[in-house]
Amino acid sequence: MEQRELNLDTSGGEAVDVSDEVERFAGDAGGDGLLNVFAPHATCGLALMETGSGSEEDLLEALGRILPRDVRYRHRHGSPGHGADHLLPVLVAPSLVIPVRDGRLQLGTWQRVVLVDLNHDNPRRKLMLSLVRG
Repeated sequence: MEQRELNLDTSGGEAVDVSDEVERFAGDAGGDGLLNVFAPHATCGLALMETGSGSEEDLLEALGRILPRDVRYRHRHGSPGHGADHLLPVLVAPSLVIPVRDGRLQLGTWQRVVLVDLNHDNPRRKLMLSLVRG
């Protein structure tokens, strides 16, 4: 099994495309297998989605409707609405599994790997990448 840790700064956005970094790892590891991408955090998740077409904004608006940023949550430390951050991984899973063939992610034409992070209190994130050969 090949593994790598990616360190990220999400202060520049709430839907951060990490596809190029994930693809680079798959290429460096080479071969075939299953690539697991895991965000070891309680307040962010990973999505496969089209980017650059407005979908990121649509996703963030939808999450804002489902998880409003206000004081209704029992989990109240941090910035207002931080309780919603802790519910995000229930809706946007903290891990993905992607098939790899010849060191290439087997994604659909418009699919990109996106880290969804609405928690402005902690922009330092890491992703754990693991390729299990098969």
